[in-house]
Amino acid sequence: MSEVTQLINSVRNGEKDASELLIAAVYQELRQIAGSQLSREAAGHTLQATALVNEAFLRLFGSQASCHWENRAHFFAAAAEAMRRILVDHARKKRSQKRGGTSKRVGNVDELTDQEVDLNEILDVHEALGQLADRHPKKAELVKLRYFAGLTISQAAETLGISVPTANRYWVFARAWLLDRIQLRHE
Repeated sequence: MSEVTQLINSVRNGEKDASELLIAAVYQELRQIAGSQLSREAAGHTLQATALVNEAFLRLFGSQASCHWENRAHFFAAAAEAMRRILVDHARKKRSQKRGGTSKRVGNVDELTDQEVDLNEILDVHEALGQLADRHPKKAELVKLRYFAGLTISQAAETLGISVPTANRYWVFARAWLLDRIQLRHE
C-alpha cells in the first residue's frame, strides 16, 4: 500500500492532521502535473500552476465528507477532474467577459484570469469529452488524465490500472474520436 493510499485512509478515518500530510505528500507531484499541462498552452499565455493546484485542493478538501478516495490512483483521478473543471470554468468565464458578460468572481480562480489560454479549445475538448465519456468512460478518463492533468501515458496507465500498450491504444482512439467530434461542431 502506497504512502498516499495510507494517508487517504487516515483522512477517511478522521485522523488529526491527515489532510495536511496528504497535501504535503502529493503537492509537488500535482504542481509538476499542472505545470506540465499549462506549459502546453499558447506561448506567453499560461495560467499559474500553483493557483491551479491550490484551487484543486480547495475543491478536493472543501468538505471532509467528500474525502472518499479509495487509493492513490483514485485520488489523482479526482485531482485531474478538479483541474479539468477549473480550466473549463476559467475558459467559460473568460469567454463571457470577452462578450461583455458580467460573471461574478469565484474564489482563487480569479488569480488565473490575468493571462489568456485557448478558451475555445478547452471548451471544445470539454464538450466532446462528455460525449466520449457516455460511450467510452475509461478512454475519457485517460483523456482527462493526459489533457487536463498532464500525465504521461505511463502515469495515466498506472493511475487507471491498465497496461501502457492499452493506454496507447485508448489514447489514439480517443484523440481521433475527439478530433472528429470537434471538427463536426465547427462545420
